[in-house]
Amino acid sequence: MTNEERYRAILANHMPSAAVDWAYAYLDRHRVHFHITRGRRSKYGDYRWPQSGHAFHEMSVNGDLPPLFFLWVMLHEAAHLETHLKYSAAAPHGHEWQAEYARLMVECLSFFPPEIQPSVRRLASRIPLSRNLMRGIEQQLRGGADPSAVHLDDLPAGTLFRLKAKPDILFRSVERRRTRWLCIDQQTGRQYTVSALAEVVPQ
Repeated sequence: MTNEERYRAILANHMPSAAVDWAYAYLDRHRVHFHITRGRRSKYGDYRWPQSGHAFHEMSVNGDLPPLFFLWVMLHEAAHLETHLKYSAAAPHGHEWQAEYARLMVECLSFFPPEIQPSVRRLASRIPLSRNLMRGIEQQLRGGADPSAVHLDDLPAGTLFRLKAKPDILFRSVERRRTRWLCIDQQTGRQYTVSALAEVVPQ
């Protein structure tokens, strides 16, 4: 088996088979160092652009994700790569990134099931992207996720909440910072950054 065949086989184990050719060609074209990682609670994937001492694009996606959601996360990270190539200094999830993400959604639309495609097309049709519509699509793509779970990113700034995994502390959310929220411990006044994906219990 050649390196390309081995690489394609690995991708096929984690994403829809119809998307493998596109994914392999994309990663090869940009010479991306692509990692399939163990599950991470704080994030589904990430991207690092080339810089001093790190002269290549690097992307990772959690290996425990359902295939359709794995592809969705890869498109999210690919949008960061495209934004860096075109704009360099653009905000991480600003209008430029959203436009690139929307373009990639349309480019890869056929890889998603017919029943989801209209929602993806609608999401990609308008910038800024609808957070509610995106959340609904992601819920469908995650499949087995708990539909009743509330994540920190579902709540507006200023909400009091407790972390589901650590309910002894009462927090108040302050502002979103990339993939995390700045929050304040209501008893001590100490500041923390909490993953936007954290499951929480609003108070």
